[in-house]
Amino acid sequence: MKISPHLILTLSFFACFIFSVLINFILLKFAQTLGIRNKDANQVRWNPKHKPSLGGISFYFIFLFAIIFSLLKPTGNLGLSLESAGLLIACTLAFLMGLADDAFNTQPLLKFITQIVCAIVIIVSGHSISIFQNQYLNYLLTIIWIVGIMNSINMLDNMDGITTVVSICVLLFGVAANISLFNTNSVSNILCICLLGALCGFLIFNFHPSKMFMGDTGSQFLGIFLGTLGINYCWNVTPCCPPVYNLHNIVIVCLVFLIPLTDTFTVIINRMRAGNSPFIGGKDHTTHHLFFKGITEKKIALLYFFIALIAIILAYQLVFNSTLLLLIISICYVLLVFAALFINTIYKKV
Repeated sequence: MKISPHLILTLSFFACFIFSVLINFILLKFAQTLGIRNKDANQVRWNPKHKPSLGGISFYFIFLFAIIFSLLKPTGNLGLSLESAGLLIACTLAFLMGLADDAFNTQPLLKFITQIVCAIVIIVSGHSISIFQNQYLNYLLTIIWIVGIMNSINMLDNMDGITTVVSICVLLFGVAANISLFNTNSVSNILCICLLGALCGFLIFNFHPSKMFMGDTGSQFLGIFLGTLGINYCWNVTPCCPPVYNLHNIVIVCLVFLIPLTDTFTVIINRMRAGNSPFIGGKDHTTHHLFFKGITEKKIALLYFFIALIAIILAYQLVFNSTLLLLIISICYVLLVFAALFINTIYKKV
C-alpha cells in the first residue's frame, strides 16, 4: 500500500511537534542555566526575569532528525546532495556559535566572522542569489543577505513569541511554495515541515508569559535556515509572467521577511538619528514602542503574526498568480506596514 506524501508530511509535522514539546519540557526541567548570564553583565533585556535560552537546542535536534528522515525515506537518496550538505554545515556552525554565545557571551567580532563563514558555505554549496549578470556581485549580495538576516532574526527576538510566530509564517510560505512547485517530497519541504512542528511545539513555552527563550542558539540557527530559504524561494524564484522580474523578486523578499526587515531598519534608522551605535541593544524596537502605547505582549505577538500571514499570502500570489495590480497592492502593503511601525516609534504617547 502506497502512502501519500502529504500524509507522510502531516505525520512528520505532528511527530516533530510532540518531540519539540517533550524535549523542551525535559530541557526546562533539567537545564535551567543556559543563557542566564551574570546579572552584572552589560546587556539589555526586555524581560526582567532570568529565563533559560533552550529553544534552539530543540530546533537543531529536529533539524537533524529531518535530515536523517529525508535520507531514510523510501524515495530518498542514499547520500546528501551538495546543497543539503552545505545547509547542514552552515546550520551547525550557526547553532554552535549561538550555543557558545548563550553559554559564554562571545565577542561580537567572532559572531560576525562565523556568520560570514556560514554565508560562504551556503554559496559554495550552490545557494546564492542570482539577480546580477556579474556573479561576484551575486556572491556579495548573498553574504550581505545571510549575515543581515541572521542578525535581523536575532534582533527580532526581543519579546515573547515574536520571532517564533514570524518564523512560522516564513516556513508556511516555504511549504506552500514547495507544494505548488511539486516539490512536496523534497528535502527542502521535509525540513520546512519538521521545523514548523518544532516551532509550534516551542511556542507553547515561548508565548507570553514565556517559560524559556530561544536565545542566540535558536535565532542564529533560524537566521541561516530562513535566509537560505529566502534565497531559493524569494530571490531566485521565477514569478508567473512578471511584468518586471527583479522588482517582483525584491517585493517578494520584502513581503516574506516583512517584520524582521521592518524592525531592523527602524531600529538602525532611529539609533543613527539619535547618534547611537546601531549595534548596541536597547528597548527601542517596534515591539517595545507598541507596548509603550498600551498594547499587551500577547496582542503584539498576534498582531505580528497576522501582519506576516497577510504578507506571505500576498507573496505566494505574487509568485503563482502574478499581475501588475497585485504587484502594486503588495508594494503598498509593504510601505504601509513599514510606515505604520516606523512612525509609531517616533511619536510618543501623550
